[in-house]
This record gives sequence, structure tokens and C-alpha cells, in this order.
Amino acid sequence: MEDVPRQPSGPVAAEAELVILDGPLGTELAARGIETPAPLWSAAALLDARGCEVVRAIHRDYARAGATVHTANTFRTRRRQAGAAWAELAARAVSLAREAVPAGHRVAGSIAPLEDCYRPDLSPAAAREEHRELARALASAGVDVLLCETFPHVGEALVALEEAVATGVEAWASFTAGPEADLLSPDDVEVAARQAAARGARAVLVNCTPAARTLAYVERLAACGAPFGAYANAGAPGEGLGWRAAPGSSAAARYADLARGWIEAGATIVGGCCGTGPEHVAALRALVDDDARAPARRAPGSPR
Repeated sequence: MEDVPRQPSGPVAAEAELVILDGPLGTELAARGIETPAPLWSAAALLDARGCEVVRAIHRDYARAGATVHTANTFRTRRRQAGAAWAELAARAVSLAREAVPAGHRVAGSIAPLEDCYRPDLSPAAAREEHRELARALASAGVDVLLCETFPHVGEALVALEEAVATGVEAWASFTAGPEADLLSPDDVEVAARQAAARGARAVLVNCTPAARTLAYVERLAACGAPFGAYANAGAPGEGLGWRAAPGSSAAARYADLARGWIEAGATIVGGCCGTGPEHVAALRALVDDDARAPARRAPGSPR
């Protein structure tokens, strides 16, 4: 494995226990010329050597940028989409992530909705067995975290979470309000987060919601009683927050400025979702490290 330098962590990051997640695989694979056709989407990259090497390269780039939790390419590695090869693909995805990142970094296994992450109406009534199957396979593959992510349907998310928790691996739950922020309201997410925490979620997040509209959701996560955070998407291309903005643009810095608001609201886990990339993760790492190096704020009248 190519050596990846560790990123410094300053005292503010340590005190707040801030965790930097990586960014997306699906949109980053597409940006690097790897086809992501339905139904496998990002998991199609696991079918050949070139795709696997690009997956490794993306994981390495996120590690260099400062992420310390890396989500394996298992968003669509289940029997429903991948057929008989699903378990082999899931294990391969975990291995690629583990090979690419430094020792001490954590690898998360992604557990996604059984159908479309923007179509809660398609969520099947009987979802437990399929979520149990993938959760157990990812646990056996040695992931450090089971990340139940991008769920617009709260009921299905809680079923997936329960099966993840049952494996004994640390489990997180993440909800999405969708690309228009209209699938779940901040009220819905607060209720869902409380239910997830009560079922054993070690962290509760919101993801794949436009970055410019994520703060309202993060503020409501504060009531869930568990660590919380966000990894947003870049919104519409016209917002200028991602989607392979021109070199030298302020897209990543603008994304990090929005993330500052999430951290100020109490988030201790931040990362990126669709339309972001390693440059956004690097901007998040710089935000955390810059804050750590900044002089402590003094109370009025305190000695210099």
C-alpha cells in the first residue's frame, strides 16, 4: 500500500472529538471516467481491475485530504442489485478501502435503502431480512462502523439500524431530505434521530441534502442525545459548491464555510456527499486545523 501521510490534529479538534469523513464514491468515480450504470451504480466499479484501482485511488486521495473514516463501496453490494455475487463484491469493497488507507483509520460499511434513496414510496414493507444479510456480511468483512445512510424513509432506516446494532459493530444512522430538501422536514429528522439513538445508534447524521440547506437539519439533531453530524451534497451545479468546479474556484472553501455552521451547532462529524470530492475534505480538514491553531477567545477583562 502506498504510504499516506497522517494529517495533524490540533487541540480544538481533539477537545471536540471532531471526525472528518470522506466524500462520495459514486460521483467521484463518474468524474474519473468510471461508468456507474444501474442497478449497481458505484458498485459496478468492483467488477474489473481498472475500476478497483480507481476505487483505491479515491480512498487514498480522501485519506491524504484528511479524512479518517472511509466508507467502503458497498452502497449497492446487496443481493437485490448484484445477484449471486453480492457477498464477494461487498467483501472486495471493504478490502479495497482497508488496503488504501493508513492503519488506525476506520472503515465504514455502507447500508443503503433497498430501492431508491430519493423515493421513499418505493421502500418495501419487508426489508429486515435483506438489511440483516448485508449487515452481517459487512461485520464479517471486518468493518469498524456500519453506516446506515441516505435513508428518506424513517421506518426502513430504523429497521436497517436495528440489524446493524445487532451485529455488535458500532452503528450510525443517516437520513436524507433529498436533492430538494423536501423528503423529510427538520421536524421529521429530529424525531427520527431520537428514535435512532434510542435503538442504539452511536451517531446520527443528515446526508445528501443540499449543503446550503443542511444547517436547519443539523440544529435539530442536537436534541437526539447522541453525537451528530452532516455530510451534505453540493446542491445544484449552479450553486457553485462542487460538481468538479474549475480549478482555483472557491467551491470547496464555500462548502467548508457552510460546514463551520454545522460545527458551531454542535456537529462533531463532518464530510461530503454527492458532488463534493477530495478538495472539499481537504477544506474541512483545514477548517478544523485552522480553528485549532487560532488563539483561544478571552473573556472581557481577562489578562493577556
